[in-house]
Amino acid sequence: MCSPGVGNWCCFMRNYENEKYMQKALALAARAQGRTSPNPMVGAVVVKDNQVVGEGYHRKAGTPHAEVHALQAAGEAARGATLYVNLEPCSHYGRTPPCADAIVRAGVKKVVVAGLDPNPRVSGRGLKVLQDAGIETLTGVLEQEAQKLNLAFFKYIQTRTPLVSLKVAMTLDGKIATSTGDSRWISGAGSRKYVHQLRNVYDAIMVGIGTVLKDDPMLNTRLEDENIRDPVRVIIDSKLDLPRFSNIVKTARQQKTIVFCGQQADDARQEFLEEAGLTVIQLATDEEKLPLEEVLQVLGEMEIMTLLVEGGGEINGYLIEKHLIDKVYWFIAPKIVGGRAAPTPVGGTGIPQLKDALPLKPMEIQRFDKDILIVAEVGYRKSEG
Repeated sequence: MCSPGVGNWCCFMRNYENEKYMQKALALAARAQGRTSPNPMVGAVVVKDNQVVGEGYHRKAGTPHAEVHALQAAGEAARGATLYVNLEPCSHYGRTPPCADAIVRAGVKKVVVAGLDPNPRVSGRGLKVLQDAGIETLTGVLEQEAQKLNLAFFKYIQTRTPLVSLKVAMTLDGKIATSTGDSRWISGAGSRKYVHQLRNVYDAIMVGIGTVLKDDPMLNTRLEDENIRDPVRVIIDSKLDLPRFSNIVKTARQQKTIVFCGQQADDARQEFLEEAGLTVIQLATDEEKLPLEEVLQVLGEMEIMTLLVEGGGEINGYLIEKHLIDKVYWFIAPKIVGGRAAPTPVGGTGIPQLKDALPLKPMEIQRFDKDILIVAEVGYRKSEG
């Protein structure tokens, strides 16, 4: 505990230093956004005599973790140093050896951690390995920021289903197309580029067959950057109405595509789609609306940790009514089209009482040319419903 006067200043400086280096670890971790699933994004910084002597971040599942990269960069300078990492070092053998053991071998004196790993195989055990080896540990530095960075990982570990983000582009009067079905383009070029940036970091993108039939989309990532990749395409198609000559089918061997259908789907069409390179998963239902909660469970088993939904009103409505949405990206364009028959972003039966309306957590508002983007987390989780 700090004493009055000079002691308080020492505490302030110590906290400042801890937060400064943890910020650096978080920034390093974020470099791998969209590339580490089903692992978290982790950055690590080795500091000695108030100088950074090593840093690193986890780049991809199956490759060395952030701590290993940072310790290798530090070399002998790691002995007696302080290691900053935004998530508790692992203590078990997975695809790579335990990081806690590597830290002990490197002779690190102190480890500062933002928060514990929610994985039951790790939580608390990594710190115990360090403490048993005589290494001083400190937790809770920028913990909220660290949890926000790895929101998808925390949900995935707790539910084994992906983080589900809903992307909507609508006019000022709440329409996603005109009464004739014309929807190109509601949002501007800047907004559409941002959506491709989202596709670049989300593991998968999901739409319904209605969107495919209406727009014949590619659902790929179109950016000029070098480090881009296409998300896994997920198509909800209960009867397998996916056209043989659609862009989705024609590019199935270049971009992984999963189609979910019901038992009423035609066997011959399933065989054709599978021969074309698509993965067809039949769910045990004859209902027109497939149980999307089961879809999410299957995607989780396939280690898909983040899912961007760009569907129509019915899929959006189902996900909201079943409390399956975690986050929204809601674009509003300064346009009015009107029309009773013009579709709206959320269909389904709707919520009967205003008091039960979908709650959103503190929002972030951005501008793209004339468009407004609202980004917000949903105030519930499936596990709470």
